[in-house]
Amino acid sequence: MAVKKKLKAKTKRRKVPAKRPAIRRKVPKPARKPARKAPLRRAAPKAAKTKPAKTKPAKTKPASPPERPAPGERIGVVTHYYGNPMVAIVKLESGTLRVGDTIHIRGHTSDFSQRVESHQIEHAAVNEVGPEDEFGIKVVQHAREHDVVYKLPAS
Repeated sequence: MAVKKKLKAKTKRRKVPAKRPAIRRKVPKPARKPARKAPLRRAAPKAAKTKPAKTKPAKTKPASPPERPAPGERIGVVTHYYGNPMVAIVKLESGTLRVGDTIHIRGHTSDFSQRVESHQIEHAAVNEVGPEDEFGIKVVQHAREHDVVYKLPAS
């Protein structure tokens, strides 16, 4: 007959409390001698000159590009630009703007003209916007914040 072995039940290990790490004491390093400084070298004293004082010529300002005249009536400023749909948000300061008008946008790096195809206020298409309106307009080039919007005269 086969003898069956009795299986021993495994006993759980008891958790041993964590030991504190041994405290290491810093060993002072031997003191170093400070580096020797080189003696200061001084220029020989200059002989006094008895020449009369010269008058300095007036400084000239560097030539800046001349201010370009405004292409039309300033009507507003770009407050934001969305790159993917190429839409500029414009705050109208004065005057009115209708679909079909020609505008010119000028800024530090942008300078272009275009015809107003459509504009929207709060995602609703409108035909005309007035002063203090903030509206979105589809632009043909990149416009940046603080670019100035001019209304060109009808031709």
